[in-house]
Amino acid sequence: MARPAWSDDEVEAVRELARNYFEKEVVPHEEKFVEQGHPDKALYRRAGELGLLCPAVSEEYGGGGGTFAHEAAIIEEQVRAGDGALGIPVHSSIIAPYLAEFGSDELKKRILPEASSGEMVLSIGMTEPGTGSDLQAIKTRAVREGDEYVITGSKIFISNGWLCDGIIIAAKTDPEQGAAGVSLIFAEVDDNTPGFTRGRILSKIGGKGQDTAELFFDGLRVPVTNLLGGAEGQGFYQMMQLLAQERLVTAIMAVTMMERAVELTVEYTKGREAFGKPLFAMQNTKFELAECATIARTNRVFLDDCITRHLRGELDIQSAAMSKYWSTDQLGIVVDRCLQLFGGYGYMTEYPISQLYTGARVLRILAGSNEVMKDLIARGL
Repeated sequence: MARPAWSDDEVEAVRELARNYFEKEVVPHEEKFVEQGHPDKALYRRAGELGLLCPAVSEEYGGGGGTFAHEAAIIEEQVRAGDGALGIPVHSSIIAPYLAEFGSDELKKRILPEASSGEMVLSIGMTEPGTGSDLQAIKTRAVREGDEYVITGSKIFISNGWLCDGIIIAAKTDPEQGAAGVSLIFAEVDDNTPGFTRGRILSKIGGKGQDTAELFFDGLRVPVTNLLGGAEGQGFYQMMQLLAQERLVTAIMAVTMMERAVELTVEYTKGREAFGKPLFAMQNTKFELAECATIARTNRVFLDDCITRHLRGELDIQSAAMSKYWSTDQLGIVVDRCLQLFGGYGYMTEYPISQLYTGARVLRILAGSNEVMKDLIARGL
């Protein structure tokens, strides 16, 4: 694959480092992660040692001092390696920016170095049972008592929820105010934290080695100084400001998975014989792959443009929504057509195409469902 316009020699060096890490140190243990329902926590520390966590966080706060381009390259290599376990995109590209952007200086100096080293795994609790993408409808409450917030409620489908040591909790500080009553509060947690309980590791149709859990708060006490933004009621605005990057991260995953599906299928059909000749030699196979490759390429061009604009601070909400919606929808089409060319082998879990097929489905749901993306796009028309 040609070097994208948003990359440079330094980004490509990070890419190579990430590729070696995922291929040699993570992927060989995927079967174990699937069995236990989460990756080994020690892998976050190893990623931190290599400088693969929080690369865009300022060096002042222990990060790599790079840009989103470094994050994008790491995400792409994780997807290409086939690693569906480590929640590095969530940790580095979705949660760390909330702390870097809205955390107090004290909070950033205390938390971000640990997040960058892998000593602390980060998570974010937005989704609740019954709310889905409707973040204004969350029921989790944060009531101020002196210098603390007392948090009560529950969250579901939380990536990194089983392993996390730090979580940003979306809670209502004023339940009468709808979106204006939502605040984001950072909590440091472990299995012995009063008022905090991890629920089940959730069983999924794809991404089986990835840590997704339920979380419960029953009188969890958090210092008022851990409120992001310094004032109550800013949570919805903060989420809207940073969800564009989360949607871009999802699009990066989708396009990379699309490209990987095409690569795997070209390789398989050239080596697989049917009716006395390679499967690739058949017109239907060539036409299917020509169409899939074209879909992947056009999505790549749009994605690279969005990344370039994001690096300049110019990516708008509608373009991020377009990229997320379109690439994840098209991924579903491409990976389905590619799996068909594998025949019965495509249905076997030992073949990476089957993992791409099941792993692709959630991308149309997370970071805001594609139906929500269409509504956001329509508002800008």
